[in-house]
Amino acid sequence: MLLGLVGKPSCGKSTFFKAATLSDVLIASYPFATIEPNHGIGYVRVDALCKELNVKCNPRTGFCTGEIRFVPVELMDVAGLVKGASEGKGLGNQFLDSLRQADMFIQVVDVSGTTDSEGKDGEGNPVEDVRMLENELNKWYRAIFEKVWDKLSRTIQTTKQNFSASVAKQFSGLRVSEEDVKSVLSKLKLNSESPTSWSEQDLSNFTETLRHSTKPMLIAANKIDKSGAKENLEKLKTEFPNIEIIPCSADAELSLRQAANAGMIEYVQGDSSFTINEDKVNEKQKIALNSIKENVLDEFGSTGVQNILDKSVFELLNYIAIFPAGSKLADSKGNVLPDCFLLPGGSTALDFAYSLHTDIGDKFIKAIDVRTKQPVGKNHPLKHRDGIEIMTG
Repeated sequence: MLLGLVGKPSCGKSTFFKAATLSDVLIASYPFATIEPNHGIGYVRVDALCKELNVKCNPRTGFCTGEIRFVPVELMDVAGLVKGASEGKGLGNQFLDSLRQADMFIQVVDVSGTTDSEGKDGEGNPVEDVRMLENELNKWYRAIFEKVWDKLSRTIQTTKQNFSASVAKQFSGLRVSEEDVKSVLSKLKLNSESPTSWSEQDLSNFTETLRHSTKPMLIAANKIDKSGAKENLEKLKTEFPNIEIIPCSADAELSLRQAANAGMIEYVQGDSSFTINEDKVNEKQKIALNSIKENVLDEFGSTGVQNILDKSVFELLNYIAIFPAGSKLADSKGNVLPDCFLLPGGSTALDFAYSLHTDIGDKFIKAIDVRTKQPVGKNHPLKHRDGIEIMTG
């Protein structure tokens, strides 16, 4: 799974990326500080299964506090996008090509409005920032389709090929599936048997709707603790009622995580509070930490960064977390509940078996729910946080 961070230059993408991953990346106040895409590992929060089963887990990847299991996901921070990027302006071509493999986009917006459309200090408009990026992403998707559309549409029509299967195969590199195409055709009521008769508007509607379904987007309203940010947040919610918008302060989250690593505070990412270790901080640091508490945590409940990751994975992408667990809850090396996997919502016990290994899926006999100890069949739908043992023969 790959979450792509997008937005105009200097909106706080790299700060968000570093706050989520603690990767060592350049954070600068000038446009295009990011050239090559940065890849790092962030984590989503899952209520720990170990606490229910009265054991202490030993995660092989991620980590566990005893209450919360943190499961890794990949994040990518790409170069800032400016108007005209779909025609190559700025670092547009490089930016957009990097996004092909992303499962969804987190658009980081400077909701304080203190940077202009090119990321320079000045007067900005967060609403226009969102409109600009939406337009550039739509143009990008449309351009990819236009390169092959004439030939592809004629081939589909003359050879009577299955439209959805043909389009999905042609654009598999964009993570387009046959079901995605069928859903868009149904929604727009387009004639898939004669695609050569589609108008320019039909193709635009098709590619735009397909982009939204294959690359869902959430808005991270960053710098929410700055002057004017709350007013701009309400404007965003009014203008874009169909997009999830979450207020955040990436700078506050980064400060808290760095302070926690230095032993200055006790803090778990995503929590609504922290505890200062009085003997590890000076007065200036204490004042800065209390400012974050009053202006961010007390005001908004959290810094928002973790909430954005969790909503991206579990709501927009509709994934569920599954724990593979044998009868002794441990692997061959004695590690208790060492793994936690993210699977698409609606996955079955058999889907889970195949996600572990092809041989396990091929030899599937039944699965055991570790909570109830009851056997379930291959078509049993899994629920978020299930613990499952696969029995093979």
